[in-house]
Amino acid sequence: MRAFVIREYAHPSKIALSQDAPEPKPAEDEVLVEIFSAGLNYYDILQSQGKYQVQPPFPFTLGSEFAGRIAANSPIPKGCPFKPGDRVFSAVQGAYADKLVARWRALLPLPASMTYDQGAGLFITWPTSYEALVGRAELKPGEWVLVTAAAGGVGIAAVQLAKALGAKVIAAAGSREKVDVAVRFGGADHGVNYRQPNWQKEVLELTGGKGVNVIYDPVGMIKDSLKCIAWKGRAIVVGFAAGQIEKLPLNLVLLKNIAVVGIHWGAYVKHEPKHIFEVHRAINELLASGRIKPVVYPQAFPLEQLADGLHLLEQRKTWGKVVVRIRDEKSGERAKL
Repeated sequence: MRAFVIREYAHPSKIALSQDAPEPKPAEDEVLVEIFSAGLNYYDILQSQGKYQVQPPFPFTLGSEFAGRIAANSPIPKGCPFKPGDRVFSAVQGAYADKLVARWRALLPLPASMTYDQGAGLFITWPTSYEALVGRAELKPGEWVLVTAAAGGVGIAAVQLAKALGAKVIAAAGSREKVDVAVRFGGADHGVNYRQPNWQKEVLELTGGKGVNVIYDPVGMIKDSLKCIAWKGRAIVVGFAAGQIEKLPLNLVLLKNIAVVGIHWGAYVKHEPKHIFEVHRAINELLASGRIKPVVYPQAFPLEQLADGLHLLEQRKTWGKVVVRIRDEKSGERAKL
């Protein structure tokens, strides 16, 4: 079995794909899943180097977000609603492989309208953005939202969700091309290039001088974005894709009467497990209504080129959700180089 196994910490570019990894054995409450597509996330790059907050013991297989189907030879635990051949999605350690085992309670049925590539980003990317906007920012219709890295996986999901929730959205990205992606595929009302000097003035002009009510930031740009936040605004810390953890001037937090809050979706498994399925139900309703639609980067990488995909993601040269395609959607055979 192929698997991207981490035996010692290193950058993904320094790790070779294992061709003879042992097939995982399901425990009493687990099923065996054939992985069709897996989502690439920035934290995978950190985890392979020992820099992420969740570090499994060696050896471990990298990757978490995936979409696949219950294997034909999988045991079906008592009470499990799934059967061999059922399409599922989730986030389980070990997604960069041909197969993995997962607790059946952690799996969700993949909607019939979704491809495996689209499903590979459903479990973490979309709930992160939904909970950030709804649960943490308490976004209201008519408010202004600034989304940084708006063409990325979580960014473009946040743009779509904010629009679906009735907000006015300003997409911020590091190039004109990525701004155009956020407007075209995300539906943003306006776009700004944050590589341009004084880009915050453009945001203030768009909002009539008041600033944005909500900042959604997966990059590490809260400090810069506070220059265009509104009175009683809410700044959501999603991540630090730029590589630096920010130090904020708290005098601005005081003077503008704003709130700075974080979103760590993975922690809901421990602290609020029931809420996970509530959020997914809300997202599924929006998906069924057609008001949101997963945006997948047009180049899907075969498992043998996983490191190339992660490198492009790290260099911020991609947009939408980047996936590694492990099996062909129709045939179920290994995706070809």
